[in-house]
Amino acid sequence: MTLREALRQRRTTNGHFDPRPVSLEHQHLLIEAACRAPSHFNSQPWRFVLVDDQKTRESIAVIAGRTMKALMEGPFFKRYRRYFRFTENEMRERRDGILIDTLPAPLRPFTKQLFSDTGSKVMATLGVPAMLGEDNRKLVEQSPLMLGVMLSKEEYRPGELSAFYCTVSMGMAIEHVWLMCTELNLGIQFISTPMEDAAAWGEIKGLLKVPEDLELMALYRIGYVPEEARGGRISWKSDHRKSISQVAFRNTCDVHEQEANTTL
Repeated sequence: MTLREALRQRRTTNGHFDPRPVSLEHQHLLIEAACRAPSHFNSQPWRFVLVDDQKTRESIAVIAGRTMKALMEGPFFKRYRRYFRFTENEMRERRDGILIDTLPAPLRPFTKQLFSDTGSKVMATLGVPAMLGEDNRKLVEQSPLMLGVMLSKEEYRPGELSAFYCTVSMGMAIEHVWLMCTELNLGIQFISTPMEDAAAWGEIKGLLKVPEDLELMALYRIGYVPEEARGGRISWKSDHRKSISQVAFRNTCDVHEQEANTTL
């Protein structure tokens, strides 16, 4: 696989993984890929925890499910509704956000109102937050591997420029992991809902025994992609990207870059 192919095929896996364990060789390849990322003064501020212990994964899954339910009952739709698209035409016009392409049957009549206050009340009445929370718990629990990404507090000092440098370096390290996953036929997804709740995130830090000199920044679930992908009751895709002329300028920000015939 060329780099160009890996970039084009990179995806977020929002469905189930193959249940077989991720090989130790592949786990180490992911870490080695991450460590090849650039960092300020070659400080390499990242640290990683590989989680394959079943009980630990089950405990994290319970937290992920609980926080998903709480988010769906509370601020989720108001906070993120601007990112959701419901038709291919809307996706083509905007070229950003995520296209919701699978919904539970009871919700389909309410697609247009789904992220309104009325839609949120309808979903609560139908028990959707609890259903999605349980779906998320199962999805996380059945993931063969989790990857916790941390930063050394010696380098990562919020309020100082070093924190920005560390965050940029960490982002590049994670992208290296993502591209290596693509080559190895591994799927990867951000376990985001616990981060929305400070207490829940603290629970996960405790489960992973994160020491005082490290800051847990992100958590991902990883596993081999099955031949027949199986998504959740609510599923989405995000294949579209903005054009070069929408995101790039030439010399100054007064002049949009013109489209060329080359494509990735």
